[in-house]
Amino acid sequence: MERVIEVRGHIIRDNILKQIDASVVQYNGRYRVLELSVGDQVDDESVAKIALNLPEDKLELILNELINLGCTIPTGEEAPTIKLAEKDKVVPDDFYSTTNHATEVFLNGKWVRAKHQRMDACLVVKGEEVQCVKLRDIKKDDHVICGSNGVRLVLQPTEERSSEFSFMNNEVSSERRVEVIVKQLAEEMRDIRKRNGRIVFVAGPVVIHTGGQEAFQNMIRKGYVNALLSGNALAVHDIERALFGTSLGVNLDTGSVVRGGHKNHMRAINAINRSGSIAEAVADQTLKSGIMYECVKHQVPFVLAGSIRDDGPLPDTLMDLIEAQARYADQVADAEMVVMLSTMLHAIGTVNMMPSWIKTVCVDINPAVVTKLMDRGSAQTVGVVTDVGLFLTMLDKELN
Repeated sequence: MERVIEVRGHIIRDNILKQIDASVVQYNGRYRVLELSVGDQVDDESVAKIALNLPEDKLELILNELINLGCTIPTGEEAPTIKLAEKDKVVPDDFYSTTNHATEVFLNGKWVRAKHQRMDACLVVKGEEVQCVKLRDIKKDDHVICGSNGVRLVLQPTEERSSEFSFMNNEVSSERRVEVIVKQLAEEMRDIRKRNGRIVFVAGPVVIHTGGQEAFQNMIRKGYVNALLSGNALAVHDIERALFGTSLGVNLDTGSVVRGGHKNHMRAINAINRSGSIAEAVADQTLKSGIMYECVKHQVPFVLAGSIRDDGPLPDTLMDLIEAQARYADQVADAEMVVMLSTMLHAIGTVNMMPSWIKTVCVDINPAVVTKLMDRGSAQTVGVVTDVGLFLTMLDKELN
């Protein structure tokens, strides 16, 4: 069965044709390049039209896979295929799986934009609306869109993506001058704050270990942090630093191991347990400094998602991961920018909840982590390979 797809972007530079070839070949299919227009300049987009010839039973499977690579399916104004969910959390096998790109469905004679856009969700028709719904939230008899008929992606035009935020051109390199990157990022953050936009940070304990705590606190005070998403560890080591001057038992001012310091993080958890919560520890003056202290004092919402490895955990840490995911999603829903600081698992989880139009910055000393995060991101994602503590210190200075 033959179907035509269109792909636009940096087809050559990003090896998109090679990825299409690999995807088609694994399903014993063939393809023909019908049209190929290559951009004149290095940053110009290229456009290709490709005819796929695939076994009929594999067509929808491969189309969903190619859509995730940024391919689009030219579609006329045809009604989508809608089937009923047979029971809670169960949908027909040919359900349409969403990407993070804006999606429209041809419904009742017009194109309707899906709400709550995110990747790896189902499209469910509810009255005059179409919503992206996680599989776990599907209810029996929900009207689920199946196949790709009557569904289209709405990708941002090139001119909308060529703003100053694309200064990195989606490449990952440790060779780039961090000072230049930070300066441009600070300018973007100032613009977002001026228009009362929201900037969300997803941060790991490396912020504390690398000495970025003071800079991050300053950014909270200046209003550049509108929400903090993290795990138990960042809060524990931040509080340990505030109460005992150590992180993992190491004096961060001298770099020396403190005798008996290995239990300081447990002493920190114990202190918060005694107060009842982080906010109550601030209120009773048990906690007088640190990132969590500044979040409480400046009413910055934070969500701590727990894991099986957590000590304690802190009373504020959510050990119900479904609830934690929902709270994360609520915080990024209306964000204009999300900055991810050296926390691969929390960052990947957050990216999966976000639509592609949210500006995303991934910072890590390990290039492989940045690449992995950007592969799950969008055209609005940039990567910075550097030490997180250095990055935050420079960013805080630039924001002054």
